Amino acid sequence: MKMNKVYILGLALLSLLFSSCEDWLDMPSESKYDSSSVFESVGRAEMAVMACYTNTFNRELYYQLGMGTDECMSTEGDTNSKNQMANYVYTTSNIPTSTYNALYAGIEYANVCIKKLTAMKTGSSEADQQKIDYLLGESYAVRGMNYLNIVRFFGDVPYPTKPVEDMDTFTSSRVPRDTIYDGIIKDLQAATELLPWLDEGVYTTPERFTKNAAYGILARTALYAAGYSLRFDLNTYDPASVRLAQREDQNRIAELYQIASNACYQIIQHGQNHLVENYEDVFRDLMNGRYNDESILELGQYGANVNDYSIGYTNGIYAHPNCMYQKAKPAMQAIPSYYFDFEEGDVRRDVTICNYDISSDNIRKLSTFSGLTIGKFRVDWTSELGVKVNKRDINWPVLRYSDVLLMYAEAENEINGAPSNEAVEALKEVRMRAFNNDEAKVGTIPTAYSNFKDAIIKERKLELGFETLRRTDLIRWGIHYETLTGAKQKVIDIANHTGNYTNVDLYRAYLPVAATDFEDALVAVDYISYKTELSETEIADLEAQGYVVLDMFSADDLSNGKAYTPDQVWIESLFRGLEKEKVELLPLNQKMIDVNPGLEGQQHPLY
Repeated sequence: MKMNKVYILGLALLSLLFSSCEDWLDMPSESKYDSSSVFESVGRAEMAVMACYTNTFNRELYYQLGMGTDECMSTEGDTNSKNQMANYVYTTSNIPTSTYNALYAGIEYANVCIKKLTAMKTGSSEADQQKIDYLLGESYAVRGMNYLNIVRFFGDVPYPTKPVEDMDTFTSSRVPRDTIYDGIIKDLQAATELLPWLDEGVYTTPERFTKNAAYGILARTALYAAGYSLRFDLNTYDPASVRLAQREDQNRIAELYQIASNACYQIIQHGQNHLVENYEDVFRDLMNGRYNDESILELGQYGANVNDYSIGYTNGIYAHPNCMYQKAKPAMQAIPSYYFDFEEGDVRRDVTICNYDISSDNIRKLSTFSGLTIGKFRVDWTSELGVKVNKRDINWPVLRYSDVLLMYAEAENEINGAPSNEAVEALKEVRMRAFNNDEAKVGTIPTAYSNFKDAIIKERKLELGFETLRRTDLIRWGIHYETLTGAKQKVIDIANHTGNYTNVDLYRAYLPVAATDFEDALVAVDYISYKTELSETEIADLEAQGYVVLDMFSADDLSNGKAYTPDQVWIESLFRGLEKEKVELLPLNQKMIDVNPGLEGQQHPLY
């Protein structure tokens, strides 16, 4: 991919120009730039902008920060820091730092690029000025998206908008998140003015910011800025001031919902982006370097793999090290109740949640309910092995058109106090694809405000599962604690076969078939359901026919190997650190404070 070659060249360039420094947040200083050579031409300036993208994503974003939801749980031991993050057992030493540092590094790169590109415009030709504007748009968009991803997890944080070299001090204190959100919105609005639409042909892939992507991230930011977050007094840091709340300015909240609606509408009315016909193709394409009209922004890894993101390794299906696909060992997987949240006939379930593992002899082994894994990034759907087991050439979906439709529907509902006709149609479009355009299965779309909002909350879970949005979506809706408490109860009810789960399968029988190739066409292993106990004779008869009979609550699973009974430690430990109006915001790791004295005394008040 040409795009990824530019990534690599840009990264190599910045590796030379941004040598290590000991500034606060470990951010590279602009003083390390040889400005006369880097920004002496549009071509070299473009390489510097491209290198910013390598610090827009980090494995922690989908791994540590992607678990702990009503979709995803950790399979690691209780003393493991990833497991603790997934279950809200926070300390000031186990909070991830890599994402925080990487995103701030990307912000520093963007700040430098914004300064230098702005200066380049003076005296440049008209043609070069247009190219510089495009690069400026990308820089503003990268800075905005990075700040969004920091704020939605850490809240009020330092907010530098100029290069380190231009700062009066190398320390910075917390800035109110509402100020930061408003700044992000300004950055993204500037980006929408400067950037071209993807179909203008200036950029040929969704791996770079275009007007399409800038509008989408603008809408996402506006919804977060309007929503709930854990707040506390930045003057006193009084524990009694901690509360889950929206910003106080109701007029601004209304404006933010309108900004979100307008931004989504721009994408929709432009007409370039569409849902692909088959849901599974969204992810098959991501894994094989193919672009489609649904993908608006994705992290480019195919053909590059400049970072160890481990997509498909940590967050995929289980594949035995000796199988043809080599090792894939998920440390995160579907919470069992998620599987049952999908309605009958919803094609997204078996794409999102994989119901099989790959054994050492390439046999597709059916999974138990406690061993269901993440299916969107499965290694048997790739066309080749990739660089190595933890570098599988799988792009990451940052923004999809279905997300835009659901954001539009949500914003319209908030603006009008009820869903507009356009909001109903947007939600219906997503659901129609989910049920292969069978309108009878889609059902009636609610038209009352509360019911429609509930429908959006559910639909985002079903449509965008494991795409690292759910944890902070629940927080911005103000329902994080309640939802996770309910999800744990569902897990317990399934184990007890009570409540809504009295009729779940106790056994499944399947025919073991070996995988034989890459880009495997299989989505799910077929099985026969048994909802009552099977006798030894019945099991023997099935086995005589070549079937394998699996106890769905046993420990007979390759990926997890844990029984599913109410007394299991993994169930008791689920969300064990969950506390309302405390864990909705991460405390700072002490290392973050140590490298930035401006944060001294500014820790999350409840830690």
